[in-house]
Amino acid sequence: MPTDKKIVLALPKGRIQQEALPLLARLGVEPEAAFRDPDTRQLRFATSDPQLDLIQVRSFDAATFVAFGAAELGIVGNDVLMEFDYPEIYAPLDLRIGRCRLAVAEPEAMGTEDNPARWSFVRVATKYPSLTRRHFAARGVQAQCIKLNGAMELAPSMGLCERIVDLVSSGQTLRENGLVEVEKIADITSRLAVNRTALKTRTDAVTRWVDRFRERVDAALS
Repeated sequence: MPTDKKIVLALPKGRIQQEALPLLARLGVEPEAAFRDPDTRQLRFATSDPQLDLIQVRSFDAATFVAFGAAELGIVGNDVLMEFDYPEIYAPLDLRIGRCRLAVAEPEAMGTEDNPARWSFVRVATKYPSLTRRHFAARGVQAQCIKLNGAMELAPSMGLCERIVDLVSSGQTLRENGLVEVEKIADITSRLAVNRTALKTRTDAVTRWVDRFRERVDAALS
């Protein structure tokens, strides 16, 4: 666990970060100026709250930092939590940001006649091989998963596979690459992830942050 007294929050880059920053602002937390500098190589940042630092990481890595105790808290999509299923992570709060869905997509020409209920075997490209295998296994479908970290939509047109499993928001990227969504696996939002050991050893400090996040989320809903 970190030896300093500050709580560390792992914050993913990209869309989740852009939606998380207004939530942090409602908690009275603003990152130091360097955080907004596009040229900075800095990855750990002080905030306006002297008890909280932010680390800026990739979305998949946010869960890893929390699971292994490098960060007490993190903002993590439940797609990542479902993929890795870290027992060290407690995720008590849906932050209601980063809304999208995890879905199966295939070329439009296939989608006009395809019926997912009749699948017995699928070969898919995905960032989520464990989650994907579990999903299809529950339906009695064998899934061969090809692990890709990006450019998923290229895989069918390049002959790598016929289908992909990926996050879908508006569906525009699928359409621009000649793909259609044929099955939804799960609705996705981002959750507040907590390291279980930190919750036991630094109960007051960690619980105070969980409660602050919960109050702001509840206030936004009321």
